[in-house]
Amino acid sequence: MRHGRDTAESTAGLVSGEAVHLEVRLARAGSRVPALLIDIVAQVMLFFVLVLLLVAFFGITRLGDAASTQASYIIALVLTTVGYPTLLLVLTRGRSLGKLAMGLRVVRDDGGPITLRQSFTRALVGATLEWPGLLLIVNWAVSLIVLTGSPRGKRLADVVSGTIVIHDRSPEGWGWVPTTPPPLARWASTLDLTGLDDELALAARHFLARSRGLSEPYRTRLGHALATEIAACVTPAAPPDTPGWAYLAGVIGERHRRASQRLARDRASHAVLWPELFAPVPAPTLAGPAAGHAPPAAFIPGQPTGPAVDPRSLRPAAPA
Repeated sequence: MRHGRDTAESTAGLVSGEAVHLEVRLARAGSRVPALLIDIVAQVMLFFVLVLLLVAFFGITRLGDAASTQASYIIALVLTTVGYPTLLLVLTRGRSLGKLAMGLRVVRDDGGPITLRQSFTRALVGATLEWPGLLLIVNWAVSLIVLTGSPRGKRLADVVSGTIVIHDRSPEGWGWVPTTPPPLARWASTLDLTGLDDELALAARHFLARSRGLSEPYRTRLGHALATEIAACVTPAAPPDTPGWAYLAGVIGERHRRASQRLARDRASHAVLWPELFAPVPAPTLAGPAAGHAPPAAFIPGQPTGPAVDPRSLRPAAPA
């Protein structure tokens, strides 16, 4: 189950100070490296601007000499590498320019907003051991190894300051999701879906979405195999004479409905504590099949017993 492993590796369960469980998406090297490059460009530009301002200031006050020029470089370097990330992360609640562009945010290990002390510690460690660092390329290589090897995507500064970087934007929706046929809604509400794993459910959903592009007899064979496999791990059985496409749509639609309700409840409870991390989103709607997503030809996953449903109300459209 590759999909399940990827999900586990990209998310983390945090426990807040109020003992509330939070599920967040961890930021990995793929998104953090571009964010760092944007911040580096911003810091380099800020450095030269500060140097010009300081040199101009010393020149106006007639204090300009070799020592003041060197002091200008040192002051600008400290403000750029330590002051810039410290103040920006605190004022923007964990976002630098690079993180804002990539949709990332720095938070505490428990999911709360980063503090001034943590921001300063993070910036100080980053300036000395990572960017620009005391050993340049060696520091960058060590930091990248720590980042890619950390289970929670932490670099050296995160380890010392007790912070993590998460995705601040919601991922794009999964597109069309089949709805439960109305005649099967009552039966679907009684389903025990604990035995249905993510991989099998995703395969059934992809089949329903792409069935019009499959040719016979392969479409019917694949649909019957999926329905039979799902029927072996989902109870109770479907009503007699239920077409296979309706059975699959009923199971997947009900699973999505329950997951949406569970997610809405979790977001509502978490948003009370950290509204900046859980922005309100509209409740998902279960839209009907889009153009080109008509249900496949009928196939029966067996003849299970159960309450009678009029099969004519579940009859699929003619195959393309």
